[in-house]
Amino acid sequence: MAEYEKKVRDVLKLYGCYFVRHGKGDHDIWFSPITNTNVTVDGKIKSRHTANEIMKQSGIDHRF
Repeated sequence: MAEYEKKVRDVLKLYGCYFVRHGKGDHDIWFSPITNTNVTVDGKIKSRHTANEIMKQSGIDHRF
């Protein structure tokens, strides 16, 4: 099974999103200037569906 967390973080950075703070457990909070909202990013993303949902929540038109 593929690991998506590095790919997701790289795409977020590419679109101007940035790390805000650590959340609970292994989650991180990122800010998306596209949607002007915070997005929760899991530290261990194993599902492409989860990765795609993070992209959708951050307003980025990118699919894995």
